[in-house]
Amino acid sequence: MTNSSNPPDTDPDIPHQASHIFLIAPEIDNHTLLEYACVSLASANVMASDFARSLNATQSHTLLGIQQSIMLGELAVNRVLDNLDPP
Repeated sequence: MTNSSNPPDTDPDIPHQASHIFLIAPEIDNHTLLEYACVSLASANVMASDFARSLNATQSHTLLGIQQSIMLGELAVNRVLDNLDPP
């Protein structure tokens, strides 16, 4: 168990170790993973947009910028899916 009072190691020379708390089953194919990522990004996009409406103007603009980054990630994943499985 790690001590939560110590900050994580941020030494750039030490390779990042993935967390083993949550794992994706190794037999899941790339297409399925990309579809899941796309749906997750689409959901995050909607949640960010809905939440932005409840904030003041400055906070709303910040969240809408984050929403735009989410949307761009969703578009990129969709393009990869299209490239893998053309219509």
